[in-house]
Amino acid sequence: MSRIFFQDFFKEIPTINGVVMIKSKHKPVILGALMALVVLLCFQSSAISSEPGVTQKYKSATSPLNQSVDTTVTDLPKHTVQVSNRYQGGRFWTETRKEKMERFKCSQCHNNQPVTIANAAKTAHGDVALKHGSKDKQLSCFTCHNREARDELVSEGGERVDMDHSYELCGQCHFRQKKDWVGGAHGKRIGYWTGKRVVKTCTSCHNPHSPRFEKRWPVTYSSPTAK
Repeated sequence: MSRIFFQDFFKEIPTINGVVMIKSKHKPVILGALMALVVLLCFQSSAISSEPGVTQKYKSATSPLNQSVDTTVTDLPKHTVQVSNRYQGGRFWTETRKEKMERFKCSQCHNNQPVTIANAAKTAHGDVALKHGSKDKQLSCFTCHNREARDELVSEGGERVDMDHSYELCGQCHFRQKKDWVGGAHGKRIGYWTGKRVVKTCTSCHNPHSPRFEKRWPVTYSSPTAK
C-alpha cells in the first residue's frame, strides 16, 4: 500500500526524458515525502523478524518460554485437605469443614448414652430446616449421616465419607456440578493463582440442609427505564 501511495505521488512531479524536474515550491513537499518513506521502510524492516512465530515457539519449546512468570510458592491455608479427585493441572486442595461445625464431634452426644437434657434434639438441631431433594423424594437425616458412626457421612452405597470430604457425597447426585468444580468452572479459588490450587468446598457456599439459593435481584440493578 505504501508503495502504491508513493508511486501515485511521484507521478504528479513533472519530468523531462525521465529526469525529475523539481521546482523550488515542490522541494519541501518532496523532501517530506522522502523522509516519510524512509521512516516507513525502517518501521517495516524492524517489524519483520526472522524469529519463528508464537505457535512454532510453543511447539519446539523444551523449557518455559516466559522466565519472568511469578513462581512464588504460597503456603497452603491452615485448614485444607487434598481432594481425592485430580484435575487437568494435577492435585488440588479444598477447605476442611470439621473445625467450622459448632457441635463436632457429633459422638459427644450421639454415643448411645442416656440423654438427660430436656428437648436435647430441638436444642441441638432446632435451627435445621431440611429442604433437600425433590418433592417426590425428600432426603432425611440418615440419607447422608451415618447411623452407626455419627462423626462421618455415608454414601448411597453404604461407604463411610469423612466430613472434610463431603464433596464426595454431594457429587453422587450433583455430578455435573462436581465435574465443573473439579475442572474449575464451579466454585471459588482461595488465595492467589500461584502455588497450590485451593478452592472452596460445596458447603462453603451451600447450606447442606437447604442448598438451593433463594431468588434475589442482582446486587447492582438498573431499571430498564433508567437513563
